[in-house]
Amino acid sequence: MIKKFLKFDEDLAKDGPRSNKVHSVTAIFDTPDEIISAADKTASEGYEKFDVYTPYPVHGMDAAMHMKETNIGKFAFVAGFTGLVIAFSMIGWMSGIDYKNIIGGKPYFNIPASIPIMFELTILLTGIFCVFGMLLLWNKLPQISNPLHDTEFMRLVTSVKYGIAIEHDDLMFDVETAKAHLAKAGGHSIGVVYYPEENLERPAIFDKRFIITLAVVAVVVAFGTYGLIGKVVNILPYDWMHDQFRVNAQTKSDIFKDGRSMQRPVDGTVARGYIPYEYTGMPDSLVKLLSNPIPMSEFSIERGKKQYNIYCSPCHGYYGQGDSRLKGQFPNPPTLHSKKVTEWSDGNIYHVITNGQNVMPSYAKQISRDDRWAIINYIRVLERSQNALDTDVP
Repeated sequence: MIKKFLKFDEDLAKDGPRSNKVHSVTAIFDTPDEIISAADKTASEGYEKFDVYTPYPVHGMDAAMHMKETNIGKFAFVAGFTGLVIAFSMIGWMSGIDYKNIIGGKPYFNIPASIPIMFELTILLTGIFCVFGMLLLWNKLPQISNPLHDTEFMRLVTSVKYGIAIEHDDLMFDVETAKAHLAKAGGHSIGVVYYPEENLERPAIFDKRFIITLAVVAVVVAFGTYGLIGKVVNILPYDWMHDQFRVNAQTKSDIFKDGRSMQRPVDGTVARGYIPYEYTGMPDSLVKLLSNPIPMSEFSIERGKKQYNIYCSPCHGYYGQGDSRLKGQFPNPPTLHSKKVTEWSDGNIYHVITNGQNVMPSYAKQISRDDRWAIINYIRVLERSQNALDTDVP
């Protein structure tokens, strides 16, 4: 066995100049069962800084090596949670404290609307931190080479054999003890791997020639890609997206007399499937033949409540009492529980929502026709709740 030690060391020495600093002790095994058993014995012996090399994944190796749960998952969770907290704090400060905007009566810091941003920043920080964590913490870059590379050991374990390397960084490491352990575990061709001389001073990544080569490659790729894309997008068929028979918005037109590319629809034009509102511009007293096509149901009431809270409650209040939440920034409207409004038909209320009245603008463009009728159903529920009769109570 001593001859095998010496012979394998001599073979390793032929790979190039080496220093006196030991990297690891290695051993070769012939079968999967042997490497599984050897890995288990090595871990049971107390070694922690060792690795197993096989030409293909060997089932059960994790358990044989007594591998602990990786910290990558915890690291990813901390990174993702940090992104979530940053997004939550950022949006909360901007929307809820620093620059408050009233948007349809919604809260200043609207959680549902903020979820996409919080999700994106959670994923972004998780990805960035995991990539750099893997490269710098676990893979230990900028170490771009390993003394095991280009050795007879590595050539064997990446093709037909199996191997174990006990590294010098292990607290129990001793060259002779490690050799004896691997021999006892059934290994052969046991040898010592040394650090090459050029790796002792600085990593090759900081070599001047490597940096110059990297810079030249970056410049060539950048300009080559820019030139190629600039050329490709201007030839058929790739130029179809920007060279189209159409008129761009806000550009001058040679077709129309006024020179505008954006033209108003022809007067009287009716969109397909749309019936114009016949009482547009008329006073509400003329609205006679207009009834609510949406039946009073739990669904329509819930839909009306949602739309009312968004569009109506900022001025009329959540209960229709005219208690505006705008704090004097806009004139308070009258209560919806007045005799005038309660005696109005649904058509009259619909007309006011659609046409506007006094300082209230038209909401025809913001609220669909069906939603306007649903809001009226909800207003009727509010009126009944504020003016309930004794007979309404069971």
